[in-house]
Amino acid sequence: MNFLAHIYLSGENDLITIGNFIADGIKGKDYKKYPSDVQTGILLHREIDTYTDTHDTVRQSTRRLHDKYGHYSGVIVDILYDHFLAKNWIKYSSIPLDLYVQLFYDSLETHYDLLPIKIKQMIPFMVTNNWLLSYASIDGISRVLDGMNRRTKNRSGMDQAINELEAFYRQFENEFSDFFKELIIFSNKKLKELIINKGSYE
Repeated sequence: MNFLAHIYLSGENDLITIGNFIADGIKGKDYKKYPSDVQTGILLHREIDTYTDTHDTVRQSTRRLHDKYGHYSGVIVDILYDHFLAKNWIKYSSIPLDLYVQLFYDSLETHYDLLPIKIKQMIPFMVTNNWLLSYASIDGISRVLDGMNRRTKNRSGMDQAINELEAFYRQFENEFSDFFKELIIFSNKKLKELIINKGSYE
């Protein structure tokens, strides 16, 4: 669900960004059905997820939620981290967030034929409600968590995680900041490696 971070970490190539964005819906070797740059984005997404899931700082954030939310804790932390990226966007990009998001939506329209059916079904809701821009506010994140809870048929209680965000706001923000610095370095390095080694996985 941390769409904004994955988009940001893809660099400036639109097709790599599209690949990173759709990657959760591409299983196993199905990525090979896509154009070369989209493949790179899908593989980058997988590398980022593995790095994130095993990172000590992320686990520290997740532990704060685990007793109450169990295996949904990682999903919640992903969402909270996207909030801090959006909120502190000016630290990471010279392009204003509203313009950056609109350019991404334009790219989705341009490359619509590449999108899996589930993504195509999601796009109207994403654009109409401007999910990526809404991440910057507490209200926006609250709506995202509420939507995720409804997806689990209210079993996860994820809508309540806004309480933990407010109670431990500074801790979560500091953990995000420390982690994201390292993630940027990792992602840039991994992206270069994937581009260099492109011929080996096509």
